[in-house]
Amino acid sequence: MNRSLALAVIALLAMAVLATVPSGSAQARYASIVIDAESGQVLHAVNADTRNYPASLTKMMTLYMLFDALENGKLTLKQKLPVSKRAAGMPPSKLGLKVGQSIRVEDAILALVTKSANDVAVVVAEALAGKETTFAKVMTKRARTLGMSRTSFRNASGLPNRGQKSTARDMARLAKALMRDFPQYYRYFSTSTFSYRGRTYRSHNKLLRSYKGTDGIKTGYIRASGFNLVTSVERGGRRVIAVVFGGKTSKSRDRHMVKLLNRGFKKLASQGVRKVPAVPGRNPFHPLPLATIEIAEAAPQPQAVPQPQALPEPQPVETAAASPPAPPKRDLSKSGLPRLERAVKPIASSSQVATVDGLETPVEVESLTNDWVVQVGAFSRFRAAHDNAKSALAKAPKALRGAKVAVRRIDSASLGTLYRSQLTGLYEKQARAACESLKVAEMNCVVLQHPKAQGSN
Repeated sequence: MNRSLALAVIALLAMAVLATVPSGSAQARYASIVIDAESGQVLHAVNADTRNYPASLTKMMTLYMLFDALENGKLTLKQKLPVSKRAAGMPPSKLGLKVGQSIRVEDAILALVTKSANDVAVVVAEALAGKETTFAKVMTKRARTLGMSRTSFRNASGLPNRGQKSTARDMARLAKALMRDFPQYYRYFSTSTFSYRGRTYRSHNKLLRSYKGTDGIKTGYIRASGFNLVTSVERGGRRVIAVVFGGKTSKSRDRHMVKLLNRGFKKLASQGVRKVPAVPGRNPFHPLPLATIEIAEAAPQPQAVPQPQALPEPQPVETAAASPPAPPKRDLSKSGLPRLERAVKPIASSSQVATVDGLETPVEVESLTNDWVVQVGAFSRFRAAHDNAKSALAKAPKALRGAKVAVRRIDSASLGTLYRSQLTGLYEKQARAACESLKVAEMNCVVLQHPKAQGSN
């Protein structure tokens, strides 16, 4: 082969590589979105539906799939996952795992949320689907069910691939889904440091330490994407989710994110939005549990404020019979508990929906009916929801005396079937005290009132 022919072959090979791997930060396109996590109101959006490279934001979806496997009993937190040759050979950022080693599932979670380890992402993908390419197809399919219509995954890590694209809006949807579907695991996103085999790794998400109220969730960077960030912040009972794509540097991206968050909270305040009580524990966001979804009779929907279609209220699937206690005394001054605002559910009238969107601020009074519920999670399997409710009952037996274990099924076109894990038949004061006890026991919960007691005035 002569020299000119050899050069031509090299040139063709180089072109082939460039055709499959995006290169150059000049390709990074700015996009951002800020939403009120409770109502879904968009507070800010620029290029929110433009498809960009998600980079390591991809690992949010990898973790979603891992959390789903944990919930469904396919894996346990202490289970060890094997490290393949392919996983060990992944480029940084990585833990430096060696072929033949193994890593516990919980360590894998922490490595993904802090170090954003690419080798660990492949370990998880192979454990769940055998091959990373197969796992990516499953990720994309699940993303569609979450409403991420403009997202396609090709790997579990977010390393460069021309076909791996997403949008700011889709990543906000994914953040909401993680909080909603896996409140028991979302707390991992607030981890600031992680120690593994004698080394300590600090989270790339510096807003966890510098911006009050931040509890997650993920950073990302490749040259073609620029510096990306998804952030969730709770202040004063309100939660905001924000996404930035295409930052020039991590510092400038963080500064811009802070400006967007400040503007978002300022806009909420200017609207006079009533503060919606946060879910006790590490995960105050729970969009669906505040709206009762029924099966037999559709609840009327307001015309002025668009809301997701409500389905009829299902009956508890399984209960443990018990007699409810007598109504508690109304003197709250000696209870030692703060007066919490009642969660308002957008189910029956336009005025109720308006309160959720901040258009009205009615004064709530304590209810003396035993139609209050403590919800302790939402699961994709009935058994997991039932076991979780029983576990909650065991953690606070005195506070939950007389409560019934109930599982309520939800069928949603966008989310599939979910099972709400609940303890029913409680009085308001008892329900709130029980939720406080569960919070001490490090169990997430939210207090709701049965919708049929709300009326339709």
